[in-house]
Amino acid sequence: MGPGLRKLVLAVHLTVSIGWIGAVAAYIALDIVAASGQDAEALRTAYLAMERIARSVIVPLALASLVTGIAISLGSRWGLFRHYWVVISLLLTIFATAVLLREVQVIASYADIAADRSASVDDLRALPSTLLHSVGGTVLLLVILVLNIYKPRGLTRHGRRREAGE
Repeated sequence: MGPGLRKLVLAVHLTVSIGWIGAVAAYIALDIVAASGQDAEALRTAYLAMERIARSVIVPLALASLVTGIAISLGSRWGLFRHYWVVISLLLTIFATAVLLREVQVIASYADIAADRSASVDDLRALPSTLLHSVGGTVLLLVILVLNIYKPRGLTRHGRRREAGE
């Protein structure tokens, strides 16, 4: 990958990755309303907005972050399997995306309940909170961010063989 294309892919990767964190922050604000709200309309609106943000913003950003992260690692000197921090970052991103895709199903079911006008405030308040997942996901994304900034030293076995010219 040439330097111009590499910089473009890196810019896209940074944009979607940071966007993912920002979208999760917006989701958490709604999640707090859903976990602590007393008003049926506020709860209804929060659940419907959470589903929309998760499905239309967070999932596409997560998938784009995963794809562009793989592309930038393959097109740079870091490689995909040469350094532990890249492998760990990749595995954490795959894990976060997999949990997100599973959690979107839960969020969608909550939104379906919230969309039903016959659901009472007690029905909406009885829904289990997704706050633990959203806060945990944010912590995971911040760990990935720190790994990618500090790039701790350490070559994988594959990386050591490549360095030795094997």
